[in-house]
Amino acid sequence: MTDVTNGEYDAFLEALAEGEGYYLVCENDHGLLPPRRACPHCGDRELTERDLPASGEIVTHTTVFVPTPQFEDDAPYVTAVVDFDGVRLTGVVRGIDQADVEIGDRVTATVESNETTDEQTIVFRPAE
Repeated sequence: MTDVTNGEYDAFLEALAEGEGYYLVCENDHGLLPPRRACPHCGDRELTERDLPASGEIVTHTTVFVPTPQFEDDAPYVTAVVDFDGVRLTGVVRGIDQADVEIGDRVTATVESNETTDEQTIVFRPAE
């Protein structure tokens, strides 16, 4: 098992950007996102990688009108939590009009730069 570092999260973002997203799973089938050394649900330290499904479903969302400084130039924007068969990612919704984002929408996950700091962020786009 490798150490928990920003490098692991950066590797996760890079894989997601290349369409090769993955997640970790413990022996009790709890889905986790890297970096992790142990499952926070059961404490299991035997984690294995699985491919992230190609699309997921929006389970909740909100439109942000008053952002943190890191996203100041991006506002207003929609932030969403998306379920990928039991693994949940949080990111910014793009490619869907803000007023049209709905719970149950199918989206894909990728990585793009935000407008304010040009840092990499998880982005959801409509699934085809």
